[in-house]
Amino acid sequence: MKISVLMENTAYSPDFAAEHGLSLYIEAAGRKILFDTGQSGAFADNAARLGISLADVDFAVISHGHNDHGGGLARFLECNDHAPVYVRENAFEPHYREPDLYRGLDPALKDCRQLVFTGGSYSIADGLELISFCGRRLPHPTYNYGLCRMQGDRLVPDDFSHEQSLVIREGGQKILISGCSHTGACNLMEWVRPDILVGGFHLKDVAADDSGRAILDEYARALSAFPAVYYTGHCTGAPQYAYLKEKLGDRLHAFSSGQVFEVPAVPIV
Repeated sequence: MKISVLMENTAYSPDFAAEHGLSLYIEAAGRKILFDTGQSGAFADNAARLGISLADVDFAVISHGHNDHGGGLARFLECNDHAPVYVRENAFEPHYREPDLYRGLDPALKDCRQLVFTGGSYSIADGLELISFCGRRLPHPTYNYGLCRMQGDRLVPDDFSHEQSLVIREGGQKILISGCSHTGACNLMEWVRPDILVGGFHLKDVAADDSGRAILDEYARALSAFPAVYYTGHCTGAPQYAYLKEKLGDRLHAFSSGQVFEVPAVPIV
């Protein structure tokens, strides 16, 4: 399986754009997959620099209803007029960070004919499945950090029912692709037990000093309990990644815009 990072907060080289967002181009199970579209159309420019044709994408996934993951959706639809775009049923509900910062998707795109709205789980093809974990028991705590959704005429804490992850089964391995892991990377590991987890851990708001060390230590302890390899970026946070890297060593890797990598055939344990 090969992953090309089309957008991330940092760039692999000055030739590639970076922004607070995530977009991955995945070649797996005989399919060409776009997972998220970043915050703007810049992911498409990075794709062109890598020689990737978005017109050839077989299907796209929007991991959740935040604009740093689906803000470039309109650009993708300009490039590709046929690929289904899988998105959770309530991803287009208004989402905010605190009362005045809109973080949702463009509601004008909701009626696009390419959108396919998914429920709790959705089988795309053999070896490719979308899973949502809203409502499941949380073995590990999660942290909201001011993210909200509109319920009626008032804002309530986001329950991330608009979030979904992609499970890929290939070569005897199970690979989990997550956008931000808002329901908790440790919880995703408990529920899915993948060999490889790729995606953000949403730890950027956890203090990397003494005040947040207990949270980071618990993450490191929980993640190290699984015989898995982790690739992360975007919302994990640079100092938080550095702290976890000291604990997890060669089992944890960072990625950046413009980077292309193959996931290992055998997990490093």
